[in-house]
Amino acid sequence: MVPQQPDLWQGPQGKPGGRIFTRVGDLLDFIGLTPDQIPDLDPCPLTFGLKVPSAFAERMRQDPKDPLLRQVLPLGSERQIVAGYSQDPVADRRAERIPGLLVKYAGRALLIVTGACAIHCRYCFRRHLKYPPLWPNLEAIFAVLAADMSLSEVILSGGDPLMLPDDRLAELIARLEQITHLKRLRIHSRLPVVWPERLNDRLAEILLGSRLTAILVIQANHPHELSESVGQALSEWRSLGLTLLNQSVLLRGVNDRVETLAELSERLFACGILPYYLHALDPVAGSAHFAVEETQARCLLSELRARLPGYLVPRWVREQAGASAKQPLG
Repeated sequence: MVPQQPDLWQGPQGKPGGRIFTRVGDLLDFIGLTPDQIPDLDPCPLTFGLKVPSAFAERMRQDPKDPLLRQVLPLGSERQIVAGYSQDPVADRRAERIPGLLVKYAGRALLIVTGACAIHCRYCFRRHLKYPPLWPNLEAIFAVLAADMSLSEVILSGGDPLMLPDDRLAELIARLEQITHLKRLRIHSRLPVVWPERLNDRLAEILLGSRLTAILVIQANHPHELSESVGQALSEWRSLGLTLLNQSVLLRGVNDRVETLAELSERLFACGILPYYLHALDPVAGSAHFAVEETQARCLLSELRARLPGYLVPRWVREQAGASAKQPLG
């Protein structure tokens, strides 16, 4: 029986990722910046707080425009109401069969297994979501999955599914394995980038030992996120035979230069990861300052195709509420 309310992963010696920054001033002190160097800084975000592990902050430069800092630093512009930006931009609530279970696309079901994340990214499309209580509904979820013979793949999402401890994930996967028409298990996680130590031997054993084909989809938006320790952990997992993919979000001031995108693809491939998706920004309330004009984005992708072999060019896509699949762009 899977427990009703699982604990979260604690990491080696119970200290994953080192210190966790939850105050803007502490994070800026850590990287050697002062609040007056950040225009439009929001020192006390009200509803979506700061959360940044020191393991990620250590990769930031002493630069107010650092692309890693920009992804996590709250700004006053997040409070502006912008037309077309909503709290549920991809219609997760509409796709919910029962709390914690989403079915949007043919053959696939998504489980929001936890609301916890290792890091709060300011462009997160679920930043306003009140996470449903999946665990009390597990038996009902398994019943729906078992009854729908059209499903062949289950996606673990969140929050971040790798915030669950190994034993909890093993119990959940074991229950999914009992549904005979399921073939694949996909895990979407930021943890391999934020806390590379999460890719431990026990987790690898669980995934490699499953009858379900496991795919790990990480998220790195900038090559500086792929530190030596991250690259080593991912390369080791790829050598075990696991399929590793990356999805990024195109973000103004972070990766909206062709040189950055090309370097990211090259670095990913060196770590054994294929660039999978480059998402257009989901128009979630509070994220408009990350938007890249579509004309500029088309130029970027055209230049990227001219620089790289096709297998290193991610598919540029947009998720549209109610569509039968992610919509290709460009």
